Amino acid sequence: MFRTKALRLLGIIMSVLLFAGCSSGAEDPAEPTLLLGFSQIGTESAWRIGNTRDIQNSAQNFGVSLMLENANQSQENQIAAIRRFIAYKVDVIAFSPIVEDGWDNVLMEAKEAGIPVILVDRDIETTKEGLTTCLIGADFYNEGVMAAEYLIRKADDLGLDHVNIVEITGTENSTPMRQRQAGFADTIAGDERMCILESIDGDFLKSRGAECMRYLLETYGDDIDVVFSHNDEMTLGALPEIENVGLNPGSDIIIISIDGGQEAIDVLKEGRINCVVECTPNLGNELMETALRLKAGETVEEVIHPQERIFSDEQDLSNLEPRGY
Repeated sequence: MFRTKALRLLGIIMSVLLFAGCSSGAEDPAEPTLLLGFSQIGTESAWRIGNTRDIQNSAQNFGVSLMLENANQSQENQIAAIRRFIAYKVDVIAFSPIVEDGWDNVLMEAKEAGIPVILVDRDIETTKEGLTTCLIGADFYNEGVMAAEYLIRKADDLGLDHVNIVEITGTENSTPMRQRQAGFADTIAGDERMCILESIDGDFLKSRGAECMRYLLETYGDDIDVVFSHNDEMTLGALPEIENVGLNPGSDIIIISIDGGQEAIDVLKEGRINCVVECTPNLGNELMETALRLKAGETVEEVIHPQERIFSDEQDLSNLEPRGY
């Protein structure tokens, strides 16, 4: 009896030791180097979905623990998410603001909690100092400039002496909407041929792009020479509406878009879009590197822009690599 109990006890001890040996040392999963709270705007476009995917993949590659919340196009949801990040005591907060205004109170709460905040993709308007550490995102103003410069070249090539433009903008008061519009308008301002008939809010949505295009065609009809759309989703929504009235996008109407997603590039190759300005969603590596530097107490640049290109009917795009979004 004693021997049986002793053997049983020895077996239990060996099992415990074996389990402990298997669950320690190099085989342990690495402890997260950083806890990052990120509030995404939503899933309104292929660009936004690609941006989220890239951030998730980069967090995994950098060993960062990511708390990701989808705001579903609501500023109220984003503010609530930031407050949850503060309560959870994350190391760094990042978010893509749906609009520029209305962030002071919640960002002051983050500042008082000692949590640095990174803006991703879009900027904010504030009169208070030190609420955010940096902005990681595209140069939206320059995207508008590149779109306008293409249009001027196209008008020169076609010998146009007057150009009527309709503009389908992104979400009202968002950073890309404001800056893309400003870059485009500033660049064509010195060209007397250029006339913007109307700018209308398409909210970066494919369905709204279609609605806006229907209205613009009903209002201006054959007077429209150019559609300048602030993102691919709205552009792709607008194209069938143009075709429905018997016009050919890309020839009867010059089509200029921004983002550079795969579907828009494919349509560009078909000749139904004339120009697509790139706005890369792949910001994950820059975000992780910056967040890790902030946790380490380092100083970071206030603005970090990725390199971006322009694709158009001026180029041979047959060997262009897959876009990935």
